[in-house]
Amino acid sequence: MFFGIGMLVLFYKPFGALCQFSGEGLTLKGHVPIPNVYPAGRLDKDSEGLLVLTDDGRLQDRLVRPKYGKHKVYWVQVDGTINAETCQRLEQGYN
Repeated sequence: MFFGIGMLVLFYKPFGALCQFSGEGLTLKGHVPIPNVYPAGRLDKDSEGLLVLTDDGRLQDRLVRPKYGKHKVYWVQVDGTINAETCQRLEQGYN
């Protein structure tokens, strides 16, 4: 399938920033001075990592919807002791 990609931005989201352009506190607006791009996925406020932003709605949809089967890998660091049940919940994610 062919996509006419407009703009693709890779941004390393810092800890404490929200994955949105509006709202209170530290948001993408303060870091990404590019109009009309939106995140293709989310990272929690208390995490950091690579975030893909695009102005191509079809591409964004293909990257975020589970029905398209895009495999994503996350590296997780936790504080304290973690048990097998918690590891399993992290591996399964939200479905």
